[in-house]
Amino acid sequence: MPRTLILIFHPDFNSSRANRALADAASLVADTEIFDVQAAYPDNKINVAAEVERLLGAEQIVLQFPIQWYSAPPILQAWQNAVLTRMYYINYETEGRVLEGKPLTVAVTAGNTAPAYSLHGANLLPLGEILNPLRVTANRCGLPWSEPFAVYETMKASDDELREAGRAYARRLASPSTQLLQYATI
Repeated sequence: MPRTLILIFHPDFNSSRANRALADAASLVADTEIFDVQAAYPDNKINVAAEVERLLGAEQIVLQFPIQWYSAPPILQAWQNAVLTRMYYINYETEGRVLEGKPLTVAVTAGNTAPAYSLHGANLLPLGEILNPLRVTANRCGLPWSEPFAVYETMKASDDELREAGRAYARRLASPSTQLLQYATI
């Protein structure tokens, strides 16, 4: 049973330097499972039973993806619709209730600068506000929300910068409890 489950939602993970650097570093953290959801389900036909089992076997959950048009890739929404609907609306007592209390972290990559994600920046909103739909979902599911991990300017970043981001990510994964936020406040 992995302590940390990283679910990668990237439309083309193999060509992503940034997401690959994060995953490569995370793979060195003990008891970590990395699962590429898009590669497993290219037709968006999610194996819900397998995903439920994967979630229930983890102690903490990480959703890793690139920010695309101020949102997550469509495969994440398809996964949520299939998996969380079953767990929280169909089989709550045997699945949803069991998942409650497991910390959820979102790890994102963004092509723009950190200042662009501010009230006065090019993107108008802070990254935290863009991620609020996932935070609300975490709250509804009883998953303590951790401060998101973000890497900016990924298209311009050097390999060394991406490796350093990966090391920071691995450190964060190894000690997540210091980053927990109360999930009931938005």
